[in-house]
Amino acid sequence: MLAGRDGVSTHTFPATNVALNPATNFEIAPKELFRLMREIRAGSLELLGIYHSHPMSENKPSPTDIERAYYPDVTYFIVSPCADASQPVRAFSIAGGRVSELKIQSIDD
Repeated sequence: MLAGRDGVSTHTFPATNVALNPATNFEIAPKELFRLMREIRAGSLELLGIYHSHPMSENKPSPTDIERAYYPDVTYFIVSPCADASQPVRAFSIAGGRVSELKIQSIDD
């Protein structure tokens, strides 16, 4: 999970993938999800993004990703670990079953 302020992600909150088949699905255990959300709130941060990888397919939202996009106001980042990926990290807005690819902007310190 990614959190920050004013639309800028500044903190990463890794989570364990507890899906039955983590190569094709991702799922965060509810107890861990609640703990992470409490940490984000305790830091006066806002949830800005959720990231996961697609190790065996193109890094675009799958039908399952779209169905389980429970946070319509966050950005969904999908990473490809493939060495030949033209875009190793892609970002998407997913709301109401609609998907829009977003441009990623990196801000150097």
